Amino acid sequence: MVKIGILGVGTVGASVAKILEENGDIIEARAGKKIIVKSGVVKNLSKDRGISIVLSDNPLDVVDDPEIDIVVELMGGVEEPYALVKKALENGKAVVTANKALLAYHRYELQEIAGDIPLMYEASTAGGIPVIGALRNGLSANHIESIQGIMNGTCNYMLTKMINEGAQYDDILKESQELGYAESDPTFDVGGFDASHKLLILASIAYGLDAKPEDILIEGIENITQTDVAFAKEFGYEIKLLGIAKKVGEGVELRVHATMIPQESMIAKVDGVMNAVTIIGDRVGETMYYGPGAGGDATASAVIADIVDIVRGNQGPMLGYKKGLESGLKLLTPDNIVTQYYLRLQVDDKSGVLATITSTLGEFGISIEAMLQKPTKNEEIAKLLFTTHHCKESKMQDAMTALSKLDVVHGEIAMMRIEK
Repeated sequence: MVKIGILGVGTVGASVAKILEENGDIIEARAGKKIIVKSGVVKNLSKDRGISIVLSDNPLDVVDDPEIDIVVELMGGVEEPYALVKKALENGKAVVTANKALLAYHRYELQEIAGDIPLMYEASTAGGIPVIGALRNGLSANHIESIQGIMNGTCNYMLTKMINEGAQYDDILKESQELGYAESDPTFDVGGFDASHKLLILASIAYGLDAKPEDILIEGIENITQTDVAFAKEFGYEIKLLGIAKKVGEGVELRVHATMIPQESMIAKVDGVMNAVTIIGDRVGETMYYGPGAGGDATASAVIADIVDIVRGNQGPMLGYKKGLESGLKLLTPDNIVTQYYLRLQVDDKSGVLATITSTLGEFGISIEAMLQKPTKNEEIAKLLFTTHHCKESKMQDAMTALSKLDVVHGEIAMMRIEK
């Protein structure tokens, strides 16, 4: 018999306990041993969790319990769970966590502390989709060329509504909050930070990169308008918030941002709250992993899969590489990203303006690929929308600064990156 303790018996933790009880027979048959929840930890003992396990409000009751074999960390946050997971590992207990923020900041320290003790984290990225296992195991024969992921269901739901129903950003954000998809402070989701934590975890497995959120480009969906949606449709694009990891020579681009992608691409067809990750390996080609990225049962399914793996004795390097045998690839700074760009700006509606814009971009080696001009309510002002050929991020940022200083340009310039 294997006994587990749960730190944080919220929606996911309660689902873990229920599934282990209700599906206990099939789980035991697959794991080879009976798995039970001995105890759990909550902040509020008076709240009914709908489960019949022993509960405490002291995490050490789980972490220091000699009878508990596996600690499941579902608390959220960074520093407190880090201290508790560290102590659990030092006590010789295996750990399963769904905590993406913890891993975004402390995955390499935890790998050192864990050593040969299993530390599993499938549920930390894309909920119920087994993408961690795919990268660590299924694709281990491949050099990973790129990863593109829709890894935040809130953003994908909002963008789907904006594209398919013509919803305005502010309206659909309010609806998402009412439905419980977005928090009262939605910044973590709509600002791209949630997706960035998940991307960093995948990049560690694929490339051995010890990067923090502060090291990579992170942008959200807050500035997308129906004008951008209409342009995307006209030129055959969908707009998605993507986490992107891309091998470029001996370096790797890591970035999270709203992205225009071709409508015919597989990931462009993923709508609503669903998540999807496409991975290109040098031997297997493109593979795609699709499913629910959140929710109690879906995330609990991934947690229990890790528990079963541990009970079976399946383990390997936590982050996919034996120490000292990493890929040797380096993180490219955001300035060195190379891609195509979409720009939206308001300009004087008069002759010569386009030539001025084109000339200014030309000073930075940037050329226009496609263009559209739209009228505004002000007859003297037009919206100019265009895409560029490939250029370096630093050049684009410098060009936008120069454009914003032109007398014929008014207001802020909106920019979105394009991936084909």
